[in-house]
Amino acid sequence: MHLDHIVHFIEETPEQAAAHWSEKGFYAAVGGRHEQWGTHNALLYLKNCYVEWLAVEKMDIARNANHPLTALLLHDRQGFGTVCLRTDRIEALNERLIKEGFETTGILNAQRKTGSGDVIRWKMLFLTEEISDQLPAPFFIEWEETDEMRYESLRKRQAIQPSNEKLELDSLIFGVHDPEESRSKWVRILGGSLQLPNCRIDFEKIAGQKERLQKVVFKQGQTEEAYEAGVYVLPVQGNREN
Repeated sequence: MHLDHIVHFIEETPEQAAAHWSEKGFYAAVGGRHEQWGTHNALLYLKNCYVEWLAVEKMDIARNANHPLTALLLHDRQGFGTVCLRTDRIEALNERLIKEGFETTGILNAQRKTGSGDVIRWKMLFLTEEISDQLPAPFFIEWEETDEMRYESLRKRQAIQPSNEKLELDSLIFGVHDPEESRSKWVRILGGSLQLPNCRIDFEKIAGQKERLQKVVFKQGQTEEAYEAGVYVLPVQGNREN
């Protein structure tokens, strides 16, 4: 299991988000629309995961979407929302989580349309939980295409530059009220370890705040960048090549 992507809720448009990160030296691309959920996004692709900046596009659709991630977006509106983990055995994962006592949504089919009109499809799995200020559990994804096929498609669409694939994450730091309790729960969800092949998950104690992801730390990260109620620890040089 790998980190697939970080979901960061924003109030700016995807175009504004991509422009902001371009000014900071990072090549980000406008993603596309989730027409059934009323949302749209911008994406910063890294070597083996990505950051998704997700915003409401059509509030009337979003309010009636009946989708866990959209519901969390409407609750939070801004800041890091949750993280998604990638698997190639989502049905087996669903069975394991149920056996361990977790309630799940079952497998959900999803898709989005890119700016060029291509349709990208995937399967999702969420733990069933009330939307609140408590830390949301991670959710899971299985892509229709292999990782190699997805990245080749991204290169052809110019959604990613060669320098994007040099960027890697070091760790994700979550702020919670009881770090030990959160560690124990997430170890069970992840199947035994908080050290993923492409990222480490850490928990720090906070008081009087909403429990959410606090910092996204890149490898060779040296400078902090605050954006839309989230903090990134970034490599100084960025990754833009033009």
